[in-house]
Amino acid sequence: MKVTVLYFAALRDASGVASEIVESAAVDLRSLYGELQECHRLPFPARQLRVAVDGEFAHWDDAPRDGSEVAFIPPVSGG
Repeated sequence: MKVTVLYFAALRDASGVASEIVESAAVDLRSLYGELQECHRLPFPARQLRVAVDGEFAHWDDAPRDGSEVAFIPPVSGG
């Protein structure tokens, strides 16, 4: 399956891209993030992130769908 992955804030900095199209056989969103975390050395464990699919918050055990847009959203701090 191919999905478009969006990275925000520190994840964008770590990956060096704001988005990319990836091909994966991941069975759930947690596995997809794990593949990308290994590839890009992303700094956060999944438990510290939110994940969204096609603009809606999703659960880590949801299966990614071919053609979807998946966003990984790191914790944010304000001031």
